[in-house]
Amino acid sequence: MSKFSAVVIEKDEAGQSVSIQSRDIADLPEGDVAIEVDYSTLNFKDALAITGSSPVVRSFPMVPGIDLAGTVTESSHAQWSAGDKVVLNGWGVGEKHWGGLAQRARLNGDWLIPLPSEFTSRQAMAIGTAGYTASLCVDALLGAGVRPELGEVLVTGATGGVGSVAIALLTKAGFSVAASTGKTSESAYLESLGATTIVDRGELAEKGKPLQKERWAGVVDTVGSHTLANACAQTRYGGYVAACGLAQGMDFPSSVAPFILRGVSLLGVDSVMAPRPARITAWERLARDLDPVALESIAHEISLEESVAAAGRLMDGSVRGRIVVDVNR
Repeated sequence: MSKFSAVVIEKDEAGQSVSIQSRDIADLPEGDVAIEVDYSTLNFKDALAITGSSPVVRSFPMVPGIDLAGTVTESSHAQWSAGDKVVLNGWGVGEKHWGGLAQRARLNGDWLIPLPSEFTSRQAMAIGTAGYTASLCVDALLGAGVRPELGEVLVTGATGGVGSVAIALLTKAGFSVAASTGKTSESAYLESLGATTIVDRGELAEKGKPLQKERWAGVVDTVGSHTLANACAQTRYGGYVAACGLAQGMDFPSSVAPFILRGVSLLGVDSVMAPRPARITAWERLARDLDPVALESIAHEISLEESVAAAGRLMDGSVRGRIVVDVNR
């Protein structure tokens, strides 16, 4: 078909607008692989773009969606052929290049990885960048030498997409996991993923001392700001903190004390431009260790039409787990 539906963000002197539009295949940006999209997903960055809460989008009009899973329809790239099942995460898609919240996409083939055979397209988007980032964080901690026998691992922003998958993966790797959340009503959900301790978000969200009681062998932080500072201040001697998010803020109101007095290491985890080998390793962990039952409890599905309103709910913090978008309904 020459027409396809897409979420389109536009901006003029009056401000930003978002709508579901019918577009022509010829409107797609340059790329050496054309894809029929099966599913996309909503991440925090997508919500920022759709709501205009942050200047995520670099050019207009823009189709948001930093993730997609689908089938190659045309390719001039050596690695891909028509019929191949592929996954995309990041690479500036949905910011500088039209993204996954559409029925069609045209992309650089270097950005794609094969859809793991263990997953359907829907399951891959139930994971999405959030789950892939969680896997990168777990790989970072394990690569640094964090082991279950060294103590408990803290996950902040635990009911979000990254936090939910991180808990499931860390549990599978044998860790005792403490889940930090402001939603005490979600304790049963977090425990179903494997969390053994629930930490009230309020314990971490305000300014704290630069050194506090040692509690964590490792941390996966999705929040930033005071939460990250307190997590570092509570990390045990020689421990590691993997930081991947900024839900509370981009600031880091801390001191060097945890790093020079306790030997704590802060590991920055970037999912957008991560090299292909790291992506493959992260998805291999997801395929091996993520329980399909846990995956279903983490995700719920919406239509393309519903994605704009869902972005507002994601910004409000009222969404648990992952939002999968069926772009074809």
